[in-house]
Amino acid sequence: MKRIKLVVAYDGTHYHGWQLQPNGLSIEAVLNQTLSELLKEPIMVIGASRTDSGVHALGNVAVFDTENRMPGDKICFALNQRLPEDIQIQSSEEVLMNWHPRKQNCTKTYEYKILNRKIDMPVNRLYTYFCYFPLDVDKMKQAAAYLVGEHDFRSFCTVRTQAEETVRTIHSLTIERGADDIVVIRISGNGFLYNMVRIIAGTLLRVGTGLYPPKRVEEILDARSRQAAGPTLPAKGLTLINLEYEKTLPPETMVSNKYWKYLLVQREIAPKKKAYVVIWRCEDGEFHRLVTRLVHQAARNGAKWIYVADSSSRIQDGQSFGYYQMNKNYCYLEMEKEITERAGEARQQNGPKDIRETKELQESQNIQETKELQKLQEIQSAVWLCPLKKEDWKNWLETYNEAFFTLPGSATYDETMIQEEEEKGSFFFWIYAEETQIGVLVLLPKKEDGMELISIDIIAIKKEFRNLGYGRKVLSCVEDFARLQGVYKLVLMVADSNQSARYLYENAGFQVVRKRPDFFCAVSNLFDENDRKRNSSLA
Repeated sequence: MKRIKLVVAYDGTHYHGWQLQPNGLSIEAVLNQTLSELLKEPIMVIGASRTDSGVHALGNVAVFDTENRMPGDKICFALNQRLPEDIQIQSSEEVLMNWHPRKQNCTKTYEYKILNRKIDMPVNRLYTYFCYFPLDVDKMKQAAAYLVGEHDFRSFCTVRTQAEETVRTIHSLTIERGADDIVVIRISGNGFLYNMVRIIAGTLLRVGTGLYPPKRVEEILDARSRQAAGPTLPAKGLTLINLEYEKTLPPETMVSNKYWKYLLVQREIAPKKKAYVVIWRCEDGEFHRLVTRLVHQAARNGAKWIYVADSSSRIQDGQSFGYYQMNKNYCYLEMEKEITERAGEARQQNGPKDIRETKELQESQNIQETKELQKLQEIQSAVWLCPLKKEDWKNWLETYNEAFFTLPGSATYDETMIQEEEEKGSFFFWIYAEETQIGVLVLLPKKEDGMELISIDIIAIKKEFRNLGYGRKVLSCVEDFARLQGVYKLVLMVADSNQSARYLYENAGFQVVRKRPDFFCAVSNLFDENDRKRNSSLA
């Protein structure tokens, strides 16, 4: 058994849409029948976009399963010989058995064409909507700008059920007038509601004729009522241009409109099955829908553990959002420490020859330690920092990613991220005990209220060297490095659930100055108790 993907073009004039219909011929019915005859077995195609009656397509997508041994890329040629002239397969290929055209993230692009002249042109009658009144394309462009982005498009669709989610994202919306008097509305988005493009075209048409001012489109969005928008233009002017499927998830998605602002982090889905949602603002009436939608989106993209934080603290422990229950998991604590110039004055005068010299400065640190730690110091090697070189990136990344794999909020670094951070001025180090690499360190230069400071972004000690007192020595090295940079304040963030790290920082003189909003883990109500326990341990 194998799965074949088809890219299908068709003239929808004589068909009752894509989907099988009891009272008319559809594109799907023709494909099923023709494929079954060609491959000598029952075939049922699954389409990506179920276009309406009369809508055309240059690149709709469908899949079907077959046991026939014909090569996937040859099926399109054999099939086209049997299909009618108004349906033709543009390409065919074998894909993975779990590849589904409606369950993959994609960008759909449609065009709606309006023939704008005094007299209709017969050769365009099947593919354009004729408008006699002159259209002001510039005003239509102004109106279209209100629709770009993530919005609730309830006003621009025929809602088939009250439960239907009406939030969609329009990536681009352009309007151009060609030399042939055809005004082309081209719209790309992550999905479209029933009749959405045709209603948008009808609304923009009213702007173009002067019936609506451009600002009216924003008011229509806010109204969230089908009655507020313009008419649904005829299907014949609409063509599905193509579907572009995502090859990789965007690492971060930032969305901001008048109703909500959030950040969805998905870079950890591939390596760790984790996603993070931070909601900075959201109207109360939209909050439950927003959280439910984002959690569902992250789960659909492959996340098993989804952590959600709300700046207004509206999430409660045990609260349900759709099929998910929120379990309080952790929060970040912002910590800081002022360091003195005393230990670094001599070093600033003479200038260091190497970062390794910071180990000598540890002797001057006035640290109150227990007898047990003092005994450990006697047998431990001195700690020093070595700047990371490009040829060592791979080994450094392996050490970091292994150390932070299970910690909450940890990012999976790669070589691209190292390069980007170094260009921003970040410092990457190996941590050495004499000649042995025992861990990794990342420091970020920052400015707060005009004051230079250093943020400790990462301290990771290899497993075999933990609980030996090296953490305190690394912090001493960081303080000395800060002094060499002329910086006398250190800041960091630590998860309150990371008790060992918090204990280390507090004993080194760091103080909690601010508590970030709680992160809640969205756990499916369908999970069993073992899944819940495993989730808690992985957090």
